[in-house]
Amino acid sequence: MVETHDHFIKRLNVLGHKHAKMKNGYVTKVGRDGLMSVKPKRMRLRFPVKGILMLLFSFFFFKAFILVAVGPITYNERLAKLENGTPIEQAGAKALQIDPVTEKLADIAGPVLR
Repeated sequence: MVETHDHFIKRLNVLGHKHAKMKNGYVTKVGRDGLMSVKPKRMRLRFPVKGILMLLFSFFFFKAFILVAVGPITYNERLAKLENGTPIEQAGAKALQIDPVTEKLADIAGPVLR
């Protein structure tokens, strides 16, 4: 009786794992004998395009916000200090330079934030 119960619990666990795998989708195939078999789709690693775009937009908006908040003269003075610093600070200065996207966002956000 105990062996039967253990076998039943094992089958339930196998079904639970199979069900969890099929939560991400499944493929149904018909074999040569006409038997339909259902197998879970393999998980594919997808590149997070939306996340990267949101990160880039946030970065440009942050640069535009700082440019509007401190003004272009002060912003360029602070960038000049970074350009004379360590290699990491120089890389940061290159990334934080005023570019056309930042300038356009600052023009749009300037009247709103002042």
